[in-house]
Amino acid sequence: MAYAEKRVSTAKNSKNKVSWRVKYKKPDGSEGSESGFPTKKTAIDWGREQEAAIRAGRWIDPDLARKHFGAWAREWMKAKPKRGATIDKRWNLLQQHILPRWEHTPLIAFNWFEVDAWQQSLRCDEETTAGHCVSLMSSILTGAVDAKHITVNPLFGRRRTRATGSVAAAAKPKVKKTPEEKWASPEVVLQIAERLGPVNGLHMLTTAFTGLGWGEGAALHRRNTLLARQQPYDGGVFTCPIIRVDAEVGELAEYTGRDAHGKRTGLVLQLEPPKNKTRARDIDVPPFLARLLRYHLDDWPHGQVFCTPNGKLWRRSNFGRSVLRPAADGRDALPTVKGHKARSAWEPIMTGLTVRDLRHTHDTYQDQIGVKPALAFEQAGHARPGIKAVYQHPTPAMRRERLDGLEEIFQRAMRNLGWRTLWGRVDLLKRSASKDDLPRISQMITPGRDIAA
Repeated sequence: MAYAEKRVSTAKNSKNKVSWRVKYKKPDGSEGSESGFPTKKTAIDWGREQEAAIRAGRWIDPDLARKHFGAWAREWMKAKPKRGATIDKRWNLLQQHILPRWEHTPLIAFNWFEVDAWQQSLRCDEETTAGHCVSLMSSILTGAVDAKHITVNPLFGRRRTRATGSVAAAAKPKVKKTPEEKWASPEVVLQIAERLGPVNGLHMLTTAFTGLGWGEGAALHRRNTLLARQQPYDGGVFTCPIIRVDAEVGELAEYTGRDAHGKRTGLVLQLEPPKNKTRARDIDVPPFLARLLRYHLDDWPHGQVFCTPNGKLWRRSNFGRSVLRPAADGRDALPTVKGHKARSAWEPIMTGLTVRDLRHTHDTYQDQIGVKPALAFEQAGHARPGIKAVYQHPTPAMRRERLDGLEEIFQRAMRNLGWRTLWGRVDLLKRSASKDDLPRISQMITPGRDIAA
C-alpha cells in the first residue's frame, strides 16, 4: 500500500521548504519511491496509480523511463547484432548525427515535433541519411517499449517533413549520374574485359552477364562455380551450369570493426552471408561464360575465383582505384622507371563505370531480351513484390530462353568488334545458336566437361 513521507529541505536558502515523497512496492517486491510532490495527497495518488498499473501488468519503472537515450542506445546495439557492415553503418549514424543531439535526452522526453525539426536541419551528403537516422532512432525507441522503459514510441509510423529551400539545396549530392551512365553496352563490357586481362577482365564480364554484386563476385569460390542445375523438361532433363551465391559465405564484407561501445577496432575484410535470403541464389551461366570460367579454373591456383594474384581477397577501393578506374577512365603512358616497367597509354572507354553499374547492366540485358519477371527477379537476387511472387515460378523453357538471349548479346558484340578471341587464348565460335541447336546446347553444358563444341 502506497504511503507518503514528509520531507523538509535543509539546503541553504531553502527556507525549510516542505515536499512529500511516496513509497510503494515494485513488482519484484522491492520498495520504490518518488520525491518532489507538493502535497501528501498528490504523493499518495501517484503511488496508488503505480500500484494499479503494476496489478494490471502495464507499469513502467520511472527510473528506466528517465534513462538517457545514449545509454539505452548502447544497450540496444549490444543486444541486436547484425552483419558487420550494418553495425558499422549504425554506429556511424549514432556517433556522427544522433548522439551529439540526443545522447543525454531521457527516453520519456522524446516527442515527434522536436525529432522532425532536428532531422530537417541535418546537413548530410545524402538526403536519405536523415531518414536513416530517424529510422534507427525509431527502432531503438521501439526496443525501449519492448523492454518496458517507456509505454509508446513517439516516432513510430510518422512521416518525415522533407527539407525545403536552402536546407534541401545543401543536402543534394553535387554529382548525379544520368540514367545512360548506369549501364554499359556489351561492346564496352568486352573492351574493358579485354583490357583487364583473363582474371580481372573475366570478373567484370561475369558481373555484367550474371548480375553478381561486388561482394558476391569477390567471395565466389571455385567449389560454387560451374555446378549443375538439372530439371525435368520436355521428356528429358534440362541441364545448365550455375554460379552459387553461398548462403553462409556468399558475400565479401568490408567495414570498420567496432566493439560493444562503438569504438573502432580496425578494418574487417571477411566472408559473410548475403544481406538477405533472396541474394543467396543459383545463377544460370550462358555457354560462352561457362567456357571462359572453365579455362580460368583450370589455370587459377586459388580457391577464390576472383582474387588478387597472390590469393588474397580484394579490397573494394584497391580494385576500383588500381584496376577498374584505369581500364574504364583511361591512363597516361608511363616510361620504364625503377620498380615499374613501361606501360602504354589507354584511351577512355566509359568514364566513371563501376561494378554496381555492371550489375545494372545485367538487369538491363535481361529486360532487353524479355526475361520473364519470375526468372529475372530470381537471377538478380531481388525480392519480387506482390502476389505474383507466390504464384509464378521460373521454368526450364524460361531459363533456356534467357541463356540464349545473353549468348546472342555476347556473340553480336563480338561480331561488331570483329573479334574471334578474348585475351588471345580462346576461340569463341562466333555464331548464333539456331532453335534446332537448343537441346544440344542444354545437354552439353554439364559439370566436368569443356563446353566447347
